[in-house]
Amino acid sequence: MKYFIAVAQELNFSRAAVALNISQPPLTRQIQQLEEEVGAQLFIRTSKGVELTQAGRILLEEGLNIRSMIEQTAERTRQAGRGEIGRIDIGIFGSGTFDVIPQLLLRFRNTYPNVNVVLHTMAKSEQIEALRQRRITVGFNRLLDPCTDITVERVTTEAIMVAVNALHPLAKETSIPLQALKGQPMVMFPTGHRPNFIDKIIELCSREGFLPNVSQETTDALTGIALVASGLGLSLVAESAARLQLPGVVYRPLKDAPQAVVDLSCIYRPDDTSPTLMRFLEVVRQYSKEVDAGAEHAA
Repeated sequence: MKYFIAVAQELNFSRAAVALNISQPPLTRQIQQLEEEVGAQLFIRTSKGVELTQAGRILLEEGLNIRSMIEQTAERTRQAGRGEIGRIDIGIFGSGTFDVIPQLLLRFRNTYPNVNVVLHTMAKSEQIEALRQRRITVGFNRLLDPCTDITVERVTTEAIMVAVNALHPLAKETSIPLQALKGQPMVMFPTGHRPNFIDKIIELCSREGFLPNVSQETTDALTGIALVASGLGLSLVAESAARLQLPGVVYRPLKDAPQAVVDLSCIYRPDDTSPTLMRFLEVVRQYSKEVDAGAEHAA
């Protein structure tokens, strides 16, 4: 087809051979073989060169389309090999979706707009199982136990803050010591797979010599903060969750509690070398690097 198009566009075997960087006899044989395969004469010889027959004009039109499709297919194949097109399935959860994860997804979409990003809301145990079953490519979560078949990579470390009803006396404080939470009704989340954020809160309170007075337990940060808005207790939340502005809820940093931090991590299979995952991890790592650099500068 490549040889045919060259002759059809030059309308001269000699010039076509020069353009193709081959001698004329092999080119002539190729065209003869093509005519035998399609069962029609494609060229009429003239004193100046050749002219296309009706069959030749039709084949040229279709041949140009075929060449264009082949070139497009080759380019899309190269893009897929570089991870620039395709699909990535991402497991997401609660408070991470209020700040960090949307920023990462926006960066990735802006850099690789031809990759189809499919999101799946999943709890921690569901994400791990989905990774093992290859139903998702990457997930985001906190407080993950080591797994030999799952890689856990820190994205960022967030401060833990107090979500408090705006009418509560503690809402007047600019920062709140952990001891001030002793005896206060507290909304805890998430229920489910352990260890989780509840265990982190229990650990922090235990270091201060008390256990949290749990008034409510719920499955996610959004519901937990809504319960704070309803006056059902205080809640300790990751900094991402503090981006969620609900009427009647304010957020205050913890005072003198350097240990009150929690990591947000991404998880993926170590044997997954797909180009799309590699490109996504590049975006995640660049974000993490910038956030860490900003934190060091602020300190």
